[in-house]
Amino acid sequence: MDATRTEIGYLSEIVAAAVEAGADVVNIPDTVGYTTPAEFAAFLKELQERVPELKSRILSVHCHDDLGLAVANSLAGVQVGADQVEVAVNGIGERAGNSSLEEVVMALVTRKDHYDVEVGVETRQLANTSRLVSNVTGYDLPPNKAVVGRNAFLHESGIHQDGVLKDRRTFEIMTPKDIGLEGTNIYLGKHSGRHALKDALEELGYTLEGETLRRAFVRFKEIADHKRTVTAADLEAIAADEVGSFEGKFVLESFRVVAATGRQSRAAVTISHAEHGTFEAEAEGEGPVDAVFRAIDAATGIMGRLTDFRIDAVTGGKDALGEVRVSVEFEGQEYAGRGLSQDVVEAAARAYVRTVNVYTAGKAGATRVSTAAP
Repeated sequence: MDATRTEIGYLSEIVAAAVEAGADVVNIPDTVGYTTPAEFAAFLKELQERVPELKSRILSVHCHDDLGLAVANSLAGVQVGADQVEVAVNGIGERAGNSSLEEVVMALVTRKDHYDVEVGVETRQLANTSRLVSNVTGYDLPPNKAVVGRNAFLHESGIHQDGVLKDRRTFEIMTPKDIGLEGTNIYLGKHSGRHALKDALEELGYTLEGETLRRAFVRFKEIADHKRTVTAADLEAIAADEVGSFEGKFVLESFRVVAATGRQSRAAVTISHAEHGTFEAEAEGEGPVDAVFRAIDAATGIMGRLTDFRIDAVTGGKDALGEVRVSVEFEGQEYAGRGLSQDVVEAAARAYVRTVNVYTAGKAGATRVSTAAP
């Protein structure tokens, strides 16, 4: 722990003892994100000089992003002989997070001429993996997130657009295809069958089988009944929602909302429980979403406090799928939920019910918002 703030002589003694005891991997963590790239590289080189036996072991680095330098420090470690880099998808982790897997990987792949190392990662799975982790944890990606942010391959400046149209390499050091954003032209309609859906999802990198595929097909048909065509983005959202979902014992069967300007909204919900039957409840709130959440509280008998609410459109157009992410506090702990529907109130209700399921499952098999990596 906290190797980068440890006196080098003492650290050398600890590392030497670990090597002598038979350690195959020696990890040097920047636990609080304190060091800088040049400093870290010099630190590791001196450590290797003080403990020559370290050269016969795997040197690992573990960097945190408190100063925004986790990736830079990790790459500095690689330059001076680190064989292993500890990373996290989307850079999630304690406080400001850990070194980002996708950023480290693409830096090493894109600049292989500089780092001269091999990376055993299938880069075309990076985009899918990033979105899956985002869906499961409830952590949104900043639009300008390197490599996997939605703006990573957008060009607004006229000069940039002109250059990209002539040759993408003018302003792109990697392509969307490199990380799995092929921009597929998959379009399905309401007459498409389960086999067509399965094939389309596999083309997008999702292999769904059994009950998960059945649920995805039901969701697909519901959406297809209201949209002329279901796009690749729609399909990916459905797949990610099903693959990353935690199916608990509470199920939102139906809801009804009455809302009008100048008066409180009123909602009624019907929620079934796998062991205790069906519950119905009504509640008023400041707007339809608040009313639905209060009705869910009343139906389940579990009171939550909404701490975060985010809504986004999966695709463009008035018939776009709405994606709602919520964070809800139960007994001092926060839990994340995600819902998907063309009706944003329904999406919000589904997201809220999922947080109730995560909480009542005793935190087993699901992800809390306060997730922390070592």
